[in-house]
This record gives sequence, C-alpha cells and structure tokens, in this order.
Amino acid sequence: MNQHGMTSVVIIPARYDSTRFPGKLLYPLRGIPVIRHVYENARRARRPADVIVATDSETIFEHVCAFGGKAVMTERSHQSGTDRVAEVARALDCDVVVNVQGDEPLVRAEMIDAVISILEDERASIGTLAKRIDDPNELADPNVVKVVFDVERFALYFSRARIPFHAPHSQFLSPPYYKHIGIYSYRLPALVALSHMEPTDLEMTEKLEQLRALQHGMRIKIGETSFETFGVDTPEDIERVEQCLSTSS
Repeated sequence: MNQHGMTSVVIIPARYDSTRFPGKLLYPLRGIPVIRHVYENARRARRPADVIVATDSETIFEHVCAFGGKAVMTERSHQSGTDRVAEVARALDCDVVVNVQGDEPLVRAEMIDAVISILEDERASIGTLAKRIDDPNELADPNVVKVVFDVERFALYFSRARIPFHAPHSQFLSPPYYKHIGIYSYRLPALVALSHMEPTDLEMTEKLEQLRALQHGMRIKIGETSFETFGVDTPEDIERVEQCLSTSS
C-alpha cells in the first residue's frame, strides 16, 4: 500500500492481431518494440505496485518475459481491451486498476500517476485524462474523441463529434474544447461490473466504450494533462511516433 492508501496495478492489454497493422506491438521503434516502450514507461510511474501485460498472444507473452517484464495469458474471445484487463484484474488484490493501451509508446509515467490520483475523490468510479485542443483540425476529426465535463470535472459526455457546439452569437469567442486521452483508472469493483454489462446504444453508435459506464450511472472524473499521446494504429503512425520519441529523449 502506498502513502495515499490505495494500491494500484497497471494492466496493459496487448492483442497481436490488429486489422490495420498486424503485429504492431512488436514493431521496433528506434530499435525497441512498441510494447516494451509502453511497459517501461509504466514502470517509471511512482504509484503503481506492479505492471502486467495481458495478452492473447504467446509471441507477445514470450517477448515480454524475455525482457524481464510480467505477462499473463488471457482468453482470445475478448471483444475489448477492457474485458481483457478485467480478466486479469479479478485475480488481483488491489484497489485501483490502470488500463494503459499496449499501442501507446508515448504514454508517460506522470500521466499514470495523475490518473490514479483522480480516484482519491471517492465519488469517482473511473478516472481518465483530457487535454485542451489547440489545433482546429482536431475538432472535425472523428478519430479525436472530445469530452465535456461538469464544474467538478465529472464527465457529461464523450463524442467523436465536435462538442460543445458553438452556437451563433455565443458569448464565448473560443469555447474550451477538450480531447480525451485514453488512459483509465478504475476502482476494481467498477471495472468488474463494467465488464459484465452489455454494450449500450450510445456506445455502439459512437464506438466509444466509456459511454457504457456513463449510461449505467458510473461517474468518470477527468484530470487535465498537458502531455500529448497517440497510438500506433497504422504503419503510417510509426514515423510520427519516432519523431516524438526523438524530441522527448
């Protein structure tokens, strides 16, 4: 248990099969596979007691173990990373589980510590991060998920659409827009409960799993971050990520 009274574990869901970029988690970025970048960045976080890769791939499992990491084999049938994380989390003795995507090599230890600290607010079941949008092109991009939240920073809605809508003659010349950064902290009972729920209509419409939690009344609290991160979804993303790694190193 840490000084904050909450024990936490990072679980990294890592599926080998990717429609757009098969085997991407083992692709070398500056000589180091994507999954190892994620794992080692997570290990640098101060608050988690452990970091575990949850995978359906023996190749990824063996690779993680070979560099000294911890990995667990999971069922192949999971429809989402959250379900894969939940399978591993059920066997753990901890208060908080952090889901860090296996294809996000730019994730930072500070982001992991921040998303855990959000759950010091006992009203929150889930914590996640958002960054203020500075680039107008991101507002129209459906791959950039937008979030709006209340005055206490609890999420009201997530959307691929531009929210809030800027009405004509609005008193705001430039309303604050925030993009969702897809790293989550869950109280363990909330994660297990979520994995047992059927997908909801809003979730299936927007293709955003966090809307399932909102529709079932779970409270998601948002922490603001200044850090940028994005995943490796296609081979074209590799160059962009490598440039960011060069800049940050």
